[in-house]
Amino acid sequence: MVRTLRIEGFSTSGRPISTPTTKFGGQPVWLAGPQWPLSTAWDRPMRFVCQIELGPILGAAGRGKVAYVFVTHGDHGEDFFDPDIIDPEGGENAVIVQPGGYYAGPVLPLASGPGLYGHDGAEVEFTVGLRPVDEPGSMTDEKPKALPPTDRERYAERTDGNKIGGTPLFFQGEEWPDGGPWRLLL
Repeated sequence: MVRTLRIEGFSTSGRPISTPTTKFGGQPVWLAGPQWPLSTAWDRPMRFVCQIELGPILGAAGRGKVAYVFVTHGDHGEDFFDPDIIDPEGGENAVIVQPGGYYAGPVLPLASGPGLYGHDGAEVEFTVGLRPVDEPGSMTDEKPKALPPTDRERYAERTDGNKIGGTPLFFQGEEWPDGGPWRLLL
């Protein structure tokens, strides 16, 4: 079994969150010096999506560490599209772990930058309701296909959904980046 934190919902924070806890939007709460990643194609700061406290999903190995997630995305109302965002090696997304993580792409020492925004373009920030659950471990591409249909459906139901950590449910074959072993973050 694999420990997973199911995302039950999001709540607006009402004021800036300034602790290194799991949150979406707002600005990163850096544990070490700021490392704001730059889009390789557009040479501008990526958009901050969320920070995830790693202790609850990695145990002792993650205690005191935070993962910061960024993607290349345009500003509110900007006609902008970057299809390379899905490529883990494309330079248009980044996960920076502090303290002690390593990110090979270009960064700037910005304490703040572009974040998530609402329909009106205003910056938004959310706390996250999380529920711990245990999921079955990952299977290679062939194993789920060999299961009886009801077991295959049950496996998919138990691993599908919005979550932090856990077992990925790949829908077009395994899509792990090179250089693993890897664990699902989000």
